Amino acid sequence: MPIDVAKALAAEPRTTPISWGHKDVQLYHLGLGAGVPATDPDELRYTLESRLHVLPSFATVAGAGLAMAGGLSAPGVEVDLAAVLHGGQSVRVHRPIPVDGEATQTSRVQAVYDKGKAAVIVLRSEAFDADGPLWTSDSSIFVRGEGGFGGDRGPSERLEVPSTAPQFTVVRPIKEEQALLYRLSGDWNPLHADPGFAKLAGFERPILHGLCSYGMALKAVVDTVLGGDVTRVTSYGTRFAGVVFPGETLRIRMWTGEGRTQVTVTAAERDDAPVLADTVVTHS
Repeated sequence: MPIDVAKALAAEPRTTPISWGHKDVQLYHLGLGAGVPATDPDELRYTLESRLHVLPSFATVAGAGLAMAGGLSAPGVEVDLAAVLHGGQSVRVHRPIPVDGEATQTSRVQAVYDKGKAAVIVLRSEAFDADGPLWTSDSSIFVRGEGGFGGDRGPSERLEVPSTAPQFTVVRPIKEEQALLYRLSGDWNPLHADPGFAKLAGFERPILHGLCSYGMALKAVVDTVLGGDVTRVTSYGTRFAGVVFPGETLRIRMWTGEGRTQVTVTAAERDDAPVLADTVVTHS
């Protein structure tokens, strides 16, 4: 079997120095659609270096997102990248991410689950700087055709969507060029840029990065529920439930209370087809 579970779990973490600066943060925020209107003081917190703060989801691209790539080349993991899907993502921040930083990032295979026809690999990355832990990030990678090895099925709980009306609903348009801009933060998969490659993968045209939708949803929660204060976010997790295309519109619904906001994200033009599910932001 291409995935040697025991070997993957026993492997020493890979350690990589990473660094970022204000331009990396600004580029990431612009890739999420920040800066509209360009002179809005609330948007300048995402785009102007003298006022800049950092969305916690930036952890997924800090250091050009090398944690996931390193995890998929870990000892015991040999998979066909064409069979790989990003199934879910979570980030826990231990303190606010600085605008300019240098850190050491460790990456390892945290778990491997047997889903029958597929395997799920959980890749964990942790970042530390001179002052201590910064963030812990888990990526759940769905690998088609690699299940059936008799392992633990892992968690399978799904969050019920509340029966009450959401306290907040916002729509966020996805610009035609947004995937082209977002990929400059480090995800160069041609699926998000090359129409021919997208058709080979079974899509009518390039799709938006799941992690871009992930960041857009967090920004919506910060701006709508948390008064624009990124430092109130403590963790954020989601399951990628479907694709969205540049040019479409995200509908983001929020139910909030008791330090927790549950979110659903759908594609408005396609009868609210699911994009992000099982999505929760915890906060102060």
